[in-house]
Amino acid sequence: MPACGAAKQRLRLLLILLLCYSGVAQATIFSVNNPRVQQIGNGYVLNADIEYPLTPRVIEALQNGVPITFFQEFRLVETFPLLGRFWQWETTLWQSQLHYELRYHALSEQYVLKAVETDTQQNFPNLDGALTALGHIRGMSLPPEFIHNHNDVMLQLRSGLDLNALPTPMRPGAMLSSKWQLTSPWVQAAWP
Repeated sequence: MPACGAAKQRLRLLLILLLCYSGVAQATIFSVNNPRVQQIGNGYVLNADIEYPLTPRVIEALQNGVPITFFQEFRLVETFPLLGRFWQWETTLWQSQLHYELRYHALSEQYVLKAVETDTQQNFPNLDGALTALGHIRGMSLPPEFIHNHNDVMLQLRSGLDLNALPTPMRPGAMLSSKWQLTSPWVQAAWP
C-alpha cells in the first residue's frame, strides 16, 4: 500500500509540473487581439492589435545585431456548411503575408523597423515602441473582389517569427528551440 501511495503522489506531482510548464509555454507566444473588419464606402479594412512578447533568447539575438523578421499572415476563407454547423468545407480565396525586419543599432541605440515589401522604415528609441508599432494594424485594405457576401467569408490572421530569415548558422537551433516558436494561432476577425 505505501508504494502505491508514493506512486500516486509522484504522478500528481508530475501532472502539476506538466500543467505549470504548459502554462509557461503558452504565455510566451504572440497574440492577435481585437481583429475587426470595418466597412468604409464600398470596401472593407482590417484593424487589429498584435502583442509580441519576445523571449530573452530572441531579445539577446536582436541586441547582438541579429535582424529578426516577423510575418503577419492574412487569408480570406469561404465556408460552405456540409453537415449543418458541425462540419464546413473551407476554400481559401485570398492569402497574403507581410514581413517586417527589426534591427538594433548599437551605435545610435535605436531600433529600426523596416517593412520588407515597401522598403519603408521607422526608428524607435526602445524595443517596446517598435513592437507596439509593429502590432498596430489600422486601415489595411482587403481585396474587394473576394467579398461579395461577408456572411460566408472569414478573415483569419496570425503572426510569427520568420525563422528562415535568420542567419544560416542560427536556423537549426532556432527551429528546434521552443524559445523561438512564438507564432500565434489563427484568429478570426469580426465583421460589421
